[in-house]
Amino acid sequence: MTGGAGFIGSHVVEALLARGDEVLVLDDLSTGKRENVPESAELREIDVRAPLEEHLEGAEACFHLAAQVDVRAAVERPDFDADVNVLGTIRVLEAARAHETQVVLASTGGAIYGEHEGRATEETARRPLSPYGVSKLAAEEYVAAYNRLYGTRHVSLRYANVYGPRQDPKGEAGVVAIFLGALARKKAPRIFGDGKQTRDYVYAGDVAQATLAAAGRDGIFNVGTGIETSVLDLYALCRRVAGVEVEPEMAPARLGELERSVLDASLAERGLGWTPQVELEDGLRRTWESL
Repeated sequence: MTGGAGFIGSHVVEALLARGDEVLVLDDLSTGKRENVPESAELREIDVRAPLEEHLEGAEACFHLAAQVDVRAAVERPDFDADVNVLGTIRVLEAARAHETQVVLASTGGAIYGEHEGRATEETARRPLSPYGVSKLAAEEYVAAYNRLYGTRHVSLRYANVYGPRQDPKGEAGVVAIFLGALARKKAPRIFGDGKQTRDYVYAGDVAQATLAAAGRDGIFNVGTGIETSVLDLYALCRRVAGVEVEPEMAPARLGELERSVLDASLAERGLGWTPQVELEDGLRRTWESL
């Protein structure tokens, strides 16, 4: 597991351990935290851009979740973003090829599809608006190219906006962490634009189960709920679960922000036997309790 000390990665590690797997976590701890890794998993501190062959020896699967996920940082430093997300993926693929290990790549839906009508399927045109979306799409293309070139069966998962305990507020979908963190301090968070932008919010525990289900399969799968929730409605739910009545501060819209992003995950239901189980308000309540 690369990035296993991070937000989503740590949930996948927990799910793997719960089913009895032996787990080796590779993480440079630049954004991940040592305390996120359970004691029963081994942690090796290493940058995903380093040679990884020795670490994948004997591995049945490599869940590749190490990434640069800050969209604003990607705009400011697209070279660093590509270095981590593209070169890091190539390092993983090369190490996996040396040991005939399957790779499960964590990718992104909203940042890859860009603006689109209706629910985005895996066949929807890909029009990323940010360097982050471009780098994740490039990583997917490397995965697909290795499958064609070497006959491997690697798989890519396009996550919707993942939220849950241990979420990093700087990540692509960090708005839940920002809202609940502000409410915990009785502070007013900022909402950019009119707040009518919609997203597909999927709970981290559900995402972990989809990620495990992808091992042994191949192709590309969306992982989301198919339900649109506006930023204003999300904040109203956050206030409800927190029991804190604080009005948000409205701010000008940010350049390049998507107006809507929602995924069609019916292929994951058919191909992985996966459907999301945690409804948004319940997931927000679990996240709030974790704070």
